[in-house]
Parts: sequence; structure tokens; C-alpha cells
Amino acid sequence: MKELKHLNKYFKKYWFKLLLGILITIIARVFSLVMPSYVSKSINVVNQLTTDAIDKATAKELLLQYILVIIGTALLSALFTFLMRQTIINVSRYIEYDLKNEVFDHYQILNLNFYKRNRIGDLMNRISEDVTQVRMYGGPAIMYGIQTLTLFVCLVPLMFIKAPTIAFYTLIPLPILSVLIYQISKIIHQRSTKVQEYLSTLSTFAQESFSGVAVIKAYGLEPQINEDVVGLATEGKNTSMDLAKVNAWFFPLMILLIGISNIFVIYIGGKQYIVGEISLGVIAEFILYVNMLTWPVAVVGWLTSIVQRAEASQKRINEFLKVTPEISNTSAARSTISGKIEFKAVSFTYPDTGILALDKVSFTINPGETVAILGKTGSGKSTILDLVARLYDATEGEIRIDNIPIQEVNLDDLRNNIGAVPQDAFLFSDTIANNIRFGKEDATQAEIEKVAKAAVVHKNIKGFTNQYNTILGERGITLSGGQKQRVSIARALIKDPKIFLFDDCLSAVDTETEEKILYNLKSASENKTTLIVSHRISSAKSADKILILEDGKIIQAGSHQELNNLEGYYKQLYLDQLTEKD
Repeated sequence: MKELKHLNKYFKKYWFKLLLGILITIIARVFSLVMPSYVSKSINVVNQLTTDAIDKATAKELLLQYILVIIGTALLSALFTFLMRQTIINVSRYIEYDLKNEVFDHYQILNLNFYKRNRIGDLMNRISEDVTQVRMYGGPAIMYGIQTLTLFVCLVPLMFIKAPTIAFYTLIPLPILSVLIYQISKIIHQRSTKVQEYLSTLSTFAQESFSGVAVIKAYGLEPQINEDVVGLATEGKNTSMDLAKVNAWFFPLMILLIGISNIFVIYIGGKQYIVGEISLGVIAEFILYVNMLTWPVAVVGWLTSIVQRAEASQKRINEFLKVTPEISNTSAARSTISGKIEFKAVSFTYPDTGILALDKVSFTINPGETVAILGKTGSGKSTILDLVARLYDATEGEIRIDNIPIQEVNLDDLRNNIGAVPQDAFLFSDTIANNIRFGKEDATQAEIEKVAKAAVVHKNIKGFTNQYNTILGERGITLSGGQKQRVSIARALIKDPKIFLFDDCLSAVDTETEEKILYNLKSASENKTTLIVSHRISSAKSADKILILEDGKIIQAGSHQELNNLEGYYKQLYLDQLTEKD
């Protein structure tokens, strides 16, 4: 159970409720133990009545008293059982809430490489299915475990006090059951881990299939996907059946051993009753005791299964919680961002692929300047933007923000002062207004419409039935590519940051719309540092400085006029695009 030690901090957090629940559980079990002894007394009264050892009036009075005691203790036991569930089960829900938040918070601070190495379906399964399995350990397992322990601690000594010989024979099967449970539990642990791993695989496959349904339909891959699902389902069935077969041994074994205990009670007790060593009521009392032990003994197996499943799930959760984020906020002091950016012999190699994206790149951008970055696909343009936003740290060289090494700048302040528009615009399944408001939580409707006009998307939005309250599909699938890009631009503009990062964010719009957006962006980005990655000269020609990248190196740098007067990549690209436009 070493993996489950991670939950100890939550048990400490809710120690009072947990302790109260344990106390109530013990009280509930103690009250339930009163009933068998009074049943025994009632049977003895009836037996005495049949032998004329007691008169009817006295017998009625005693039976009434015993019945009232039985009913009263049963009601009290029921009340405390209800309170038990209201405390311990609630604690398990609190733990589930805290653990899900812990996992999600940790997911958010992990860098991009983590998400490249792990699939979304697996991430989702660990925060949902695995946490649910752990919750069962933090609630039902503790509750029923305390119930079982209390019953054994109280009941076993009581049985030996009442009739030691019967008690001895009655409890003989229990050690055998313990050994069997121990052996079976080891197998359950192994097979539970396989089941959880399968669920992650299935979640990942389903998530990817639903996200890529357009590609599946376009290529007619439905039969192949169906075959894959059948294969996964068969594997899942076999894995779950392997676990179910082991679990299936528990209850039959327990019922068999409890049945043997009942036979011992009747046989040994009957012999003692015949010779007058015990009363008839004691036999009945012991039958009730044995049956009271049936559920706790059965629960031992179920609890073992719960703990083993929780151990397997918590181990999977801990694997991710132990991942240390490569990018972390190293500065507790607040940073004021002006917008100066310096690259000093910066090189960067992607750790997952080993590709050298930047090779000793150096440049300086002063606050308020607009710099365009052009180059062929794979030349390292987007990598520069990722390094400015510190989504990665440079492999070599130094990046400085306002003359301070970027690692020493408060990470939260840095990113709060950046308005980024990625090449592949991502929109959330929410209203258009809320997607724009993502850049500024308290933005008014007037502010939202103002930036939408600047992004030249206001007319498109007004044309929708619900206008700004239109609910977008997953990843903004309701909108066209150009509309998604423009909504993303509006989201960056409403943030009003010190640094704008535009990563080829006009690739899906026509030339006329592009010119309108660029004109609006020029006024919106006044006195703000702006980096524009593009393949179009039209997006770059008005920039204060243009950088041309090739194979991770800067091969040309200057203004539009300066580069256009030089033979090279920029002039050739300008002439080619001018010809295309004509």
C-alpha cells in the first residue's frame, strides 16, 4: 500500500470528520451486538414457559422487555449507521475533489513535451476513472474495514465467554479464509492494473476517433475503425473477465466457510445442549453471531479488491504527479514587463525529436517595435515565439526580457503580458463572446465587439442566429478556418498586453481581409512589441524589422526597403508573391 501513502495528507486534513465517523461506526456495531443476546434470552423464556419453569404473566412481561430492547438497539444501530455514512463517505468525496484538483493543477504546470509524450485519453482516464477507484479506498474501504474490525474485536471474545468450545470450532474456517484471500489479492492487484491500463487505451482511441471523425469519413475508414474497436473491446472483455474470474472466488468460498461454521454450531452446540452444558438460546445466539460474521468476512474479500484496485490506480496517478515540470516559475518577485526582447546566440533542439530548430540566433527587439519573421516551413519561426513565451527553455545561449534573463522573470507576469495567436487557432466549446473574453475575464460586451471589429469578424458574428452567444462546437468546429483565426486575434487584442505574438494567424483569410486586419493591428499594437510570423510579404512589409530564417539561422535582416534592394530570399519571395497577386 506504499502508493496510497500519498493520501495521508488528505486524511490529516479531514481527521476530525474521519475520527468522528470511526467513532460512530464503532458505536453502531456495538449496538448491533445487543440483539443476539436478547434473542437468546427470549428463546430461553419460551423454553422455560414450555417446561412450566415460569408463569405466563412473567414470560409475557420479559418477552415484551426483550422485544423493546431489540427494537430500540436496532433503531439506534440504524441511526448511527446513517451518521457513519454521512461522515466517512463524505470524507471520501472531499478527498476525490481534492485529488482531482491536485492532478489537474499539476497537469497545467507541466510543459509541452509532457503532452507530446502522453495521450489525452490516458490523461483523462487517470483524473476520472483512477481517482474514482482511489475514492473507494478513502471511503467505503475505511468504513467497512472499521465495521469488520470492530465486530471481530467485540464479537470473538464475547463468543468465547458465552461458549468457548462452540466459539473455537466456529472460528476454525476464518484463518483458512484469510490465507486464501491473501493469495487471491495478489492476483487481483496484477489484473486490476491491466484493466486500468486498458481503460486508458480505450479512452485514448475513442477520443482520437471522435476528434478525427472528419478524416475517418473522408477516407472511408469506418470499417477499419470498427474492426479496431472490436479488437479493443475483445481485449477489454478478456482482461475484465480475467479479473472477474478471480473476484468470483470470494463469495462462494465465504459462503462455504460460513456454512461450515453453522454446521459446527448446530452439531457441537446440539451435543452440549443434550448434556445440559448450554441452553437452547445459546445455540440460536451463536447462529446469529455466525451470520453476523458472514458479511464482514465477505467484505474482507471485497475490501481487498478495493484496496488493490486503489493501489493500482494511485500508482498510475503518482507516475504523473512525480513528473517535474521543466519550465517553472523561479522568481517570486513581481516583474514589470516593458517589451524589450534579446536573443543572444540562442540555439534550441526539440527534446522529443532531436531536431535543431534554432542555431545561434541573435537579435534585439526594442519596446514598441514590430518584427516580422519569414522563412520556409521548418526554418524555426514558430520556435522563436515559443521561446519568448517560455513554453520551452533555450538549449544554448540566452534570452533576455527587459535586460533580465528570461528564467529570472516572473513566469506569470511574463505570460500575462503576452497576447498569443497560434497558427492552429484553438477555440473552446463555449459562446463566441466567452472565447473572446478568455483574454480578459471582466470584458464588457462593448469591448468584445470593439476587438471583433478590429479583427474583421464582427459582421460574421452578427450574421449568426445567436450572434455573440453562438455556442461553438469542440475546438471551434462551428466556424471556418479564417473565422477561428480572427476570433483568436480578437481574444489577443482584448487582453491589451505588452507583447503580441502572431504565428501565421492570417493564413486562412483572403488578401483583402488581411489588409484590413493588418491596418487595425498596426494601431492596436502601437507602443507594443509585436512579433509576426508569416509566409506573406504583405504581413511583413510594414514591420520595423524583418528577419529571414533558414535552417534555424538568420540569413537576412532589415526593413522591407533594405531587403528588397538586396538579392536573396526576401526579394525573390516578394517578386513571386507580387506576380501571384497580379
